[in-house]
Amino acid sequence: MESPRFLDENMPKAVWPSEIKSQSGPSGGKAAPPRPAKAVSKKRDEDASTDVGEGADEWTAAKTLVKPPDQLELTEAELKEEFTRVLTANNPHAPQNIVRYSFKERAYKPIGYVDQTAIHFSLNGNLILKDSDEGRRQSMRSAVSEKASLETSAVISEETEIKDEEGTEDTQAAGEEEAEEAGAAEEAEAAEAEEPPPPRVKEQKLANQFNFIERASKTLNNPLRWEIHDAYVEELQKMEKSKEKEKTKAQIAKKEEKKKGRKLTSLESQSDDITKISKAAKIMERMVNQNIFDDIAQDFKYFEDASDEYRDQRGTLLPLWKFQYDKTKRLAVTAISWNPKYKDLFAVGYGSYDFMKQSHGMLLLYTMKNPSFPEYVFSSESGIMCLDIHNDHPYLVAVGFYDGNVAIYNLKKATSQPSYKSSAKSGKHTDPVWQVKWQKDDMDNNLNFFSVSSDGRIVSWTLVKNELVHTDVIKLSAEGTTMQGPEGLQLQTLGCGTSFDFHKKIDYLFLVGTEEGKIYKCSKCYSSQFLDVFEAHHMAVDSVSWNPYHLKVFISCSSDWTVKIWDHTVKTPMFIYDLHSAVGDVAWSPYSSTVFAAVTTDGKAHVFDLSINKYEALCTQIVVAKKKNKITHIQFNPVYPVVIVGDERGHITCLKLSPNLRKMPKEKKGQEVKKGPEVEIAKMDKLLNLVREPDSTAGK
Repeated sequence: MESPRFLDENMPKAVWPSEIKSQSGPSGGKAAPPRPAKAVSKKRDEDASTDVGEGADEWTAAKTLVKPPDQLELTEAELKEEFTRVLTANNPHAPQNIVRYSFKERAYKPIGYVDQTAIHFSLNGNLILKDSDEGRRQSMRSAVSEKASLETSAVISEETEIKDEEGTEDTQAAGEEEAEEAGAAEEAEAAEAEEPPPPRVKEQKLANQFNFIERASKTLNNPLRWEIHDAYVEELQKMEKSKEKEKTKAQIAKKEEKKKGRKLTSLESQSDDITKISKAAKIMERMVNQNIFDDIAQDFKYFEDASDEYRDQRGTLLPLWKFQYDKTKRLAVTAISWNPKYKDLFAVGYGSYDFMKQSHGMLLLYTMKNPSFPEYVFSSESGIMCLDIHNDHPYLVAVGFYDGNVAIYNLKKATSQPSYKSSAKSGKHTDPVWQVKWQKDDMDNNLNFFSVSSDGRIVSWTLVKNELVHTDVIKLSAEGTTMQGPEGLQLQTLGCGTSFDFHKKIDYLFLVGTEEGKIYKCSKCYSSQFLDVFEAHHMAVDSVSWNPYHLKVFISCSSDWTVKIWDHTVKTPMFIYDLHSAVGDVAWSPYSSTVFAAVTTDGKAHVFDLSINKYEALCTQIVVAKKKNKITHIQFNPVYPVVIVGDERGHITCLKLSPNLRKMPKEKKGQEVKKGPEVEIAKMDKLLNLVREPDSTAGK
């Protein structure tokens, strides 16, 4: 395509053919006289004026080429010369020499990739999603405005019809006076006027149909993402359908209640009768069981092993009742706790210590009055790993689960579900909860308990306004276990808490046992520091417990086969006992400061009395006969001379201590026997002085 040509002052002016002839003439001749040329120019001007008109000067002025003063004067060869340029997407202003520090190679390295985007224009949009609250409000407003516009247009059309009718009456009166032809024309005009004008419809604003959530508007980066999205959508739809069904069921139930109000009252009376019968049936069941197990009940109450006099201070454990439940055969006993108010009632938690065989859990409460069937039965989705009964409110049971949750069961409520339970939002543990302990109510008289878990957190749970509120008391950091992270970062691993116990008198002081074998002495007041660290065991600390009488002494047991007794002011243990098998649990007796019992995985129960024999157990007895079965826990009854032992098969065995295992000080003639905590503290102090004596003599 040729480039447009513009008029230039330097270009030759257009000349008519007649003018050329008159100017040039024949070659070598004289020029023609000027008269004919004037005539021709006159004609030409007339023709031009008739063709172009008055705006000829303006038209020629617009077509003239305006040259800038600094334009180069180029020859035709220079104008025809071609210069090729390649367009690229690179930003010429982008920096090419950016350098960053590499932690891996410990040197500055240039970055090869540079962002080449150059933003020339940006505009923030005001698109709103249809499904959002603002989008719904706008659609509602537009609908209301459309309705209002339609109503106003209808009113206007009615008014125009009324006016047109009045006008037609006037035109008919005028038509009678005028001629027939004029009357016919006016009638036609009136008929046209009778037709109402079409209502003015307000122009509807077209809403933007683009939806950011639509899959068609997105690029297919990862098909897995859509599968996850579809799965979530299906789950949400199922939940909505189930909610709708529940609503409809509730509505139907309400209607039926209204219709059958009289029948419901009769049913309620029936339920009251059933509760009365159930109480009577429970008493009858206990009476029947007392008759069946009469010999065991007699042994529990009256039997004292007379052969203890000939055993040289050794004792025995007499098996009494065996508690078992059909639904807990494949579950292990993971926790035992006596009720502080009802001395014959105890709670048992069921779960599994094998992380490969995790299933449901159960919470049962048995009484020694009825060994055939539990008093309370609660089931849970996750295995129960620990429990504790409140001292002041014996109907409240705090429970820790394998999945990291904690819960509170209320025995007064006739429901199988916990009254309060933690969740992922309320700060649950990420690993199994190994122990829970009730504590004194806080300043606002809210119920309060603590939990310890393998995730290294010790958490305080407070019951505030019918929900559990958590507070992290301390995080266990394992010393000397820092790991090398990416780019030279130091990652500190958390210690795994397995057990803990609070001091009986000093409220803020508590001990924590860990999987590494260490025992930390901690305070509720310090969240980032430990008061002391004991290098206690070589394997996980399974249990740690303060002495109920002596304020300085505590005991610990571990899977490294040992039981150790400590003074918390001394870093080394006072006593060490090797039981030749992994120790599952240890417990102090409630009647003496020097008696404790331990259970091992080989099925044996060991009872020690340090005031009689400091070197070995007074009683070592096999409680579980089967090889594959292991004993997991042991607890002393707070009043009666019995212990209960739990195993991996879900069985609870009640054992009576022989007289040698619960010796009290002998009465001397003419002297009163001193009893009470002071005597027990003196007994323990005497033992500790014997142990410390060599050190003190060496120091002298």
